[in-house]
Amino acid sequence: MLRRDVAPKLRRISASKPQTKTGILMGPRVYPWGSIGQTTMKTHNPIITRFKKNPILTRKDVPYPVATVHNAGIVKHNDRYIMLFRSHLLNGRSIIGRADSEDGFSFTVHPKPFLIPSTDNVFAEYEAFGVEDMRISLVENEYLLTYSAYSRHGVRIALARTRDFEKVERIALITQADLRNVVIFPEKFGGRYARLDRPHSEISSWSIWISYSPDLVHWGDSRVIMKPVAYHWDEMKIGPGAPPFRTDKGWLHIYHGVFKTMAGAVYRLGAALHSLNDPAKIIGVSDQWILQPEDPWEVSGYVPNVVFTCGAVPEDDGTVKIYWGGADTVMCAGTAVIDDLVQLCLTNTRSAL
Repeated sequence: MLRRDVAPKLRRISASKPQTKTGILMGPRVYPWGSIGQTTMKTHNPIITRFKKNPILTRKDVPYPVATVHNAGIVKHNDRYIMLFRSHLLNGRSIIGRADSEDGFSFTVHPKPFLIPSTDNVFAEYEAFGVEDMRISLVENEYLLTYSAYSRHGVRIALARTRDFEKVERIALITQADLRNVVIFPEKFGGRYARLDRPHSEISSWSIWISYSPDLVHWGDSRVIMKPVAYHWDEMKIGPGAPPFRTDKGWLHIYHGVFKTMAGAVYRLGAALHSLNDPAKIIGVSDQWILQPEDPWEVSGYVPNVVFTCGAVPEDDGTVKIYWGGADTVMCAGTAVIDDLVQLCLTNTRSAL
């Protein structure tokens, strides 16, 4: 990992003969799914086991013209996995597609997009440039859908709901610009909905906040609960990732963190554990990342060196399926033992603030 202020001298290596040493790719290489590969490191004894047939979904699997498939919210509904993925159209703007699976790894894309920018009422103005990065939370027998709405006014979060993934009702635009990455907890606290989000600020590093609502429309009682750490893998910014899910020890939240290098930003995933009764209280945050860009389709693509999650599905056997976009180009999946992630937050911790 190269820091901005520490630039080691690098030995010149022929681009025509990529070399490896101790698991590190040391030369540029051209891949069929993207651009030139960049330096990457391999994680020994990984917390997350990647699916051997990654990527699980690419643009070639979509029956309508798109440039990418990434950043998908995923839930298990009626024993089927439903993926709501983001795609860039060929004009650069984004829509949300749908894919279904029996096993959580082999997905079939529906013939038409799931959600496209609205063309009427207030949503039309604020979704004009695209809809992106869907998260899905099951709360009281309905699925709450949060997504980024882009327009000439900036980016803000829209909220919709569905019960069957066939009919979708837009509820409200629930933030001002510039704010994104909203995930809603699956349970209420004191009769109120709770969400995590990430405002943009030039005064403080981009951090994770919590807010509450009695009706899903009006949100407040907001405060910061987690910040990046200086000289750390997430020092540039952090943001909510997959909606938190319940464990015996607390709400487990898989978030993303960003580190700036001389070659650009690197997006990784981390884990945090929130109190079951008070989600504003963070019990522990893993000091180390749990996933970083390593595979070629994560290192190279539309946005290089990115793993970005919007969804995770806990299973009855004590594991969790975690899904992430690779380099803003493809969808990938992996599994982890839930207790391993919890123990990482409890025993190898760093301060939340």
